[in-house]
Amino acid sequence: MNGAPDGSIVRRDAPRPDLLAFEIKDRITKPDIAWMSSLVDEAMRMHGTIDMLLVMSNYEGSDLGARFDGYATGVMARSVAHIRNYVVVGAPAFARAMITLSGTVLPVETRTFDLSDEAAAWAFLAEAGPAKG
Repeated sequence: MNGAPDGSIVRRDAPRPDLLAFEIKDRITKPDIAWMSSLVDEAMRMHGTIDMLLVMSNYEGSDLGARFDGYATGVMARSVAHIRNYVVVGAPAFARAMITLSGTVLPVETRTFDLSDEAAAWAFLAEAGPAKG
Protein backbone atom coordinates (compact mmCIF):
# COMPACT_ATOMS: atom_id res chain seq x y z
CA MET A 1 0.00 0.00 0.00
CA ASN A 2 1.47 3.34 -1.07
CA GLY A 3 -1.03 5.50 0.73
CA ALA A 4 -2.69 5.80 4.10
CA PRO A 5 -6.25 4.48 4.54
CA ASP A 6 -7.86 7.92 4.33
CA GLY A 7 -5.40 9.09 1.67
CA SER A 8 -3.90 12.10 3.44
CA ILE A 9 -0.41 10.56 3.60
CA VAL A 10 1.36 8.95 0.65
CA ARG A 11 4.62 7.05 0.77
CA ARG A 12 7.13 8.48 -1.70
CA ASP A 13 9.78 6.43 -3.47
CA ALA A 14 13.21 6.81 -1.86
CA PRO A 15 16.64 5.94 -3.29
CA ARG A 16 17.61 3.73 -0.33
CA PRO A 17 15.72 1.38 1.99
CA ASP A 18 16.76 3.19 5.20
CA LEU A 19 15.16 6.45 4.04
CA LEU A 20 11.42 6.79 4.54
CA ALA A 21 9.73 9.54 2.57
CA PHE A 22 6.11 10.60 2.97
CA GLU A 23 3.94 13.33 1.49
CA ILE A 24 1.19 14.82 3.61
CA LYS A 25 -1.60 15.95 1.31
CA ASP A 26 -4.49 16.76 3.60
CA ARG A 27 -5.79 16.57 7.18
CA ILE A 28 -4.16 13.64 9.04
CA THR A 29 -6.59 11.12 10.52
CA LYS A 30 -6.04 8.40 13.13
CA PRO A 31 -5.95 5.59 10.50
CA ASP A 32 -3.39 7.60 8.49
CA ILE A 33 -1.05 8.15 11.43
CA ALA A 34 -1.37 4.48 12.49
CA TRP A 35 -0.44 3.37 8.94
CA MET A 36 2.56 5.72 8.78
CA SER A 37 3.68 4.74 12.30
CA SER A 38 3.61 1.05 11.38
CA LEU A 39 5.92 1.71 8.40
CA VAL A 40 8.32 3.74 10.55
CA ASP A 41 8.25 1.08 13.28
CA GLU A 42 9.01 -1.67 10.75
CA ALA A 43 11.87 0.34 9.19
CA MET A 44 13.42 1.04 12.61
CA ARG A 45 13.32 -2.69 13.43
CA MET A 46 14.73 -3.66 10.05
CA HIS A 47 17.50 -1.04 9.72
CA GLY A 48 18.16 0.15 13.26
CA THR A 49 18.91 3.71 12.14
CA ILE A 50 16.86 5.50 9.50
CA ASP A 51 16.41 8.89 7.88
CA MET A 52 12.97 10.40 7.38
CA LEU A 53 11.61 12.99 4.94
CA LEU A 54 8.16 14.57 5.21
CA VAL A 55 6.83 16.73 2.39
CA MET A 56 3.89 18.78 3.60
CA SER A 57 2.41 19.72 0.24
CA ASN A 58 -1.06 20.55 1.55
CA TYR A 59 -1.03 19.96 5.31
CA GLU A 60 -4.36 20.88 6.89
CA GLY A 61 -3.73 19.84 10.49
CA SER A 62 -4.64 16.59 12.19
CA ASP A 63 -7.65 15.12 13.89
CA LEU A 64 -7.52 14.98 17.69
CA GLY A 65 -7.47 11.16 17.56
CA ALA A 66 -4.41 11.23 15.29
CA ARG A 67 -2.48 13.45 17.70
CA PHE A 68 -3.18 11.23 20.69
CA ASP A 69 -2.91 7.78 19.11
CA GLY A 70 -1.11 5.54 21.64
CA TYR A 71 0.74 3.41 19.09
CA ALA A 72 1.91 6.44 17.11
CA THR A 73 3.06 8.16 20.30
CA GLY A 74 5.08 5.08 21.26
CA VAL A 75 6.72 4.88 17.83
CA MET A 76 7.53 8.60 18.01
CA ALA A 77 9.14 8.18 21.43
CA ARG A 78 11.27 5.23 20.23
CA SER A 79 12.23 7.04 17.03
CA VAL A 80 14.52 9.41 18.93
CA ALA A 81 17.00 6.56 19.26
CA HIS A 82 16.60 5.43 15.63
CA ILE A 83 16.22 8.48 13.39
CA ARG A 84 19.44 10.15 12.28
CA ASN A 85 18.05 12.86 9.98
CA TYR A 86 14.51 14.22 10.18
CA VAL A 87 13.85 16.50 7.23
CA VAL A 88 10.59 18.38 6.69
CA VAL A 89 9.65 20.26 3.53
CA GLY A 90 6.86 22.81 3.55
CA ALA A 91 6.20 22.85 7.29
CA PRO A 92 3.96 25.66 8.54
CA ALA A 93 5.76 28.29 10.65
CA PHE A 94 4.63 26.84 14.01
CA ALA A 95 5.77 23.33 13.02
CA ARG A 96 9.07 24.64 11.66
CA ALA A 97 9.78 26.27 15.02
CA MET A 98 9.00 23.03 16.89
CA ILE A 99 11.19 20.98 14.55
CA THR A 100 14.09 23.40 14.96
CA LEU A 101 13.69 23.41 18.74
CA SER A 102 13.55 19.62 18.98
CA GLY A 103 16.77 19.41 16.96
CA THR A 104 18.55 21.40 19.66
CA VAL A 105 17.50 19.08 22.51
CA LEU A 106 17.28 15.65 20.84
CA PRO A 107 20.04 13.53 19.29
CA VAL A 108 18.37 13.82 15.86
CA GLU A 109 19.58 16.08 13.06
CA THR A 110 16.58 18.17 12.00
CA ARG A 111 16.27 20.31 8.88
CA THR A 112 13.41 22.24 7.37
CA PHE A 113 13.05 23.43 3.80
CA ASP A 114 10.48 25.54 1.99
CA LEU A 115 8.16 23.64 -0.33
CA SER A 116 9.94 25.24 -3.30
CA ASP A 117 13.24 23.76 -2.01
CA GLU A 118 12.22 20.09 -2.01
CA ALA A 119 15.14 19.24 -4.33
CA ALA A 120 17.57 20.69 -1.75
CA ALA A 121 16.07 18.43 0.93
CA TRP A 122 16.60 15.35 -1.24
CA ALA A 123 20.16 16.55 -2.01
CA PHE A 124 20.90 16.95 1.71
CA LEU A 125 19.79 13.36 2.35
CA ALA A 126 21.72 12.05 -0.67
CA GLU A 127 24.88 13.75 0.62
CA ALA A 128 24.30 12.26 4.09
CA GLY A 129 24.42 8.76 2.57
CA PRO A 130 23.08 5.61 4.23
CA ALA A 131 21.85 6.05 7.79
CA LYS A 132 24.08 3.23 8.97
CA GLY A 133 27.50 3.22 7.39
